[in-house]
Amino acid sequence: MTADREIQDEELMGIAQDPEQALRLRRSLRTIAGATSLSPDLREMARSVLSGNVDIKDAFQDPRYTEAVYQRMHEIRRVADDQTYAERQQSKARFAEWDARQQADLDRERAERDAPVYGSGKGGRSAQR
Repeated sequence: MTADREIQDEELMGIAQDPEQALRLRRSLRTIAGATSLSPDLREMARSVLSGNVDIKDAFQDPRYTEAVYQRMHEIRRVADDQTYAERQQSKARFAEWDARQQADLDRERAERDAPVYGSGKGGRSAQR
């Protein structure tokens, strides 16, 4: 992402139900923003939300962005319907590997987010990211 500023998890609490969901949402937006295989509209939406230029609720209501989401969902469904049994099994295995990597990354981010910050001399947590 090229923006100078990136929103924090707390800024997603208007739509997320808890800090964990906000963390996952921000990570998903990062993935979308950097995915060259996705449409420019989807990437633009994710970048705009991450930079704070567009509120996530507004992005979900923008017809251009919702059309891009629906179009991508249609593509995914079409590809899934055309897969053979063997291809579906390979996809499941690749997803399991990807999911394990994502979980490890989430665990690391949670540990960084929740770790106490020492040495600030002010008794509070210093700003993170």
